[in-house]
Amino acid sequence: MKLATKPIKIQTEVTISNREYLTLAIPLIISGISTPILGAVDTAVVGRMPDPSFIGGVAVGALIFNTMYWLLGFLRVSTSGFTSQAQGSNNEKEITLTFLRPMVIAFLFGLFFILMQSPILQTALYLIGASEAVTSHAATYFSIRIWGAPFSLLSYVIIGWLVGLGKVRLSLATQIFMNVLNILLDLIFVLGFGWGVAGVASATLIAEISAVIFGLWMIFRAKQIDLSKIKINMIVESAPLMKMLKVNSDFFLRTVCLLTMTGIFTSKGASMGEVTLAANAVLLQIHYLVAYFFGGFANASSILIGRAIGGKNENLYKRAFTLSAQWGILSAIVLSICIFVFGEHIVSLFTTISIVKEKANSLLIWMIIFPLVGFWYAQLEGIFSGATEPKFIRNSIMFALLVYFIANWFFIPLYQNTGLWLAFILFMLSRSLFLWMYVPKLIKNMEMFEKGLKQER
Repeated sequence: MKLATKPIKIQTEVTISNREYLTLAIPLIISGISTPILGAVDTAVVGRMPDPSFIGGVAVGALIFNTMYWLLGFLRVSTSGFTSQAQGSNNEKEITLTFLRPMVIAFLFGLFFILMQSPILQTALYLIGASEAVTSHAATYFSIRIWGAPFSLLSYVIIGWLVGLGKVRLSLATQIFMNVLNILLDLIFVLGFGWGVAGVASATLIAEISAVIFGLWMIFRAKQIDLSKIKINMIVESAPLMKMLKVNSDFFLRTVCLLTMTGIFTSKGASMGEVTLAANAVLLQIHYLVAYFFGGFANASSILIGRAIGGKNENLYKRAFTLSAQWGILSAIVLSICIFVFGEHIVSLFTTISIVKEKANSLLIWMIIFPLVGFWYAQLEGIFSGATEPKFIRNSIMFALLVYFIANWFFIPLYQNTGLWLAFILFMLSRSLFLWMYVPKLIKNMEMFEKGLKQER
């Protein structure tokens, strides 16, 4: 089947309709939720094993990789923003460079992680402080999957670049390929060969490597990259490189804050026992699916904002704000209702261990609340990312992390794991509130943008 490779066309002098917005957003939603499906499938497969330490081991191992890779999550986010702006200005050479610059960074960091694997693993396991059984499984998972570090980061750039161009079908095809392969290999290695945690890690490793090969093959087959006019000095040119690094440094600090929260959350859960750790891991997988669902709308808005700035389209700039908010709140309500109605069935997909299911079901209220507080920051981050204004995202999450620290200190001694989840929800709500406070500054920038347009005209 031949995939469509033409980007969705958005006229520069008219606003975008709801239908056009959904045509862009829906493939991005499907593409986005394919990312947490990797972790969800891994959790579901080991959840069929009799000991909750298997789920805990995969959860801790996945946390270590999430920490490493999310620190470089800017490779996907900023690549999308710069690429959409380059496309909006019809700069073909810059479109190619927005692909090559982050590819070099991704590969170098991947090699660094491989070389530093021993101290990274030992430090992480010490900080998390899980049981001996969980630690053993986590070490097995890490020692296998670490060899895919360069490929995992390269896939960030590939997906981010394709999303920035609006090549959502190519992006979707890459991620679906990775997830289908991961699912098949999980079933073969774990349920078929009985490899346990090693099978889960091996399946993910092979899927990550194969996805990069597949993605590059599609890009070059579709002739999306023109290397004939590119020289090495262009890739390391100081001005655009410094701009990219400045934007990425803000995204980096944002991710550090997010991972600090996640690390503390997992560590606190681990200290409460293997059952609590396993139940929290199941609910976190549901949270990731919801968060990445919202990410589809955020990515759509980010693309529109980037194109509006690159193409100097003030109507599109304004329209992205409205559509992002409308569809964000509608999807939040629908998702909360779905979790309320089907939550226990969803939990059963992840584990057959009765005590873990009972514990997770008792905490489902937090997953019902999460979409209502989570959609807000997601849609705002999409707007700010497309405008390449990450400093506001950075500042807001720093303030939210402070709220999280205070909530942990106050609620965990009183309510234990329930207090941990309450602090989690307060962190998400704070992200939304603090970022919303920066909207007037972004609007002011928009007004200056419009003033510049009128002067040009």
